[in-house]
Amino acid sequence: MALLLNRKDVVNLLNMADAISAVEEAFRELAAGRVDMPQRAAVHVPAHRGLHLSMPAWVGGGGLGIKVVTVYPDNPSKHHMPTVLAIVLLNDAETGRPVALMDAGYMTAVRTGAVSGVATKYMARAGARTVGVFGAGVQAETQIEAVCAVRRIEAATVYDVDEGRAKDYASKMSARCSIAVRVASSARDAVEGQDVIVTASTAREPVFDGSWLVPGQHINAVGAHTSSTRELDTRTVVRSLFVADLPEACLVEAGELIIPIAEGAIGRDHIRAGLADVVSGATPGRETDADITLFKSVGLALQDVAVARLVYDRARSNGAGREFSFS
Repeated sequence: MALLLNRKDVVNLLNMADAISAVEEAFRELAAGRVDMPQRAAVHVPAHRGLHLSMPAWVGGGGLGIKVVTVYPDNPSKHHMPTVLAIVLLNDAETGRPVALMDAGYMTAVRTGAVSGVATKYMARAGARTVGVFGAGVQAETQIEAVCAVRRIEAATVYDVDEGRAKDYASKMSARCSIAVRVASSARDAVEGQDVIVTASTAREPVFDGSWLVPGQHINAVGAHTSSTRELDTRTVVRSLFVADLPEACLVEAGELIIPIAEGAIGRDHIRAGLADVVSGATPGRETDADITLFKSVGLALQDVAVARLVYDRARSNGAGREFSFS
């Protein structure tokens, strides 16, 4: 029998601290060569501005599965639905038997926050206390939650083109993270004075000017995930020590990297390392406190499988979900 887990089940079974640990371990497995993860397949639906992604992976330790995720930016305004919808099918690694089918909308937001938490743990200055966030959606919520899980954050600033949404975000995240969260007066206000900067927006063009950055800042860029879109300008990328979640994936999907390469501003060797190299200790996250460090995430199936396995194991232990059979 397999388990069917809905969104409420996943929310009740998953917390950020454990998701960060699961994702960190998955990157260690990747560094050790115990992950099989082909490039995800992307299907574009131009008539509806949609994107359909299929993301399979095997992660050493037993995780095997596939996530199917859709990204439809017009959903909130046109259909009152989330931009991102997803499911994960989890298999038994020994037999291939399907063991769980679960909602992965919330899980996607958590695992993307978790990978930024891992990157922040290894790349941000130890004394980081402030965060500037671009975007005020669900993804931005888990981003700040993850940064707070690995650093003693005292205050955050949020910038969004929709000021009302930014105000709602500030109120919600102040209560959730027990820190002061204020609305930025401008994009520059969300950069200046921030130890960590997070871009988790739906923007297709850069959201701030790289000349505003100062030594010591760390950036997590997670919003853009196609070759023609980017949240960061070329100046930001040139000035930063660049770490990719997976270099091969970013060279195909990350406009933050692809566009500056096309401009001739950088070469492919501007990628300092993949996150697996940083987590394994092969490459330090930063050389000095004066470095500007940049983590670029396009999202990897190993994150989904690792977190889905965590959710599945907890569901079995707690008697959560509903059993069903495919036969």
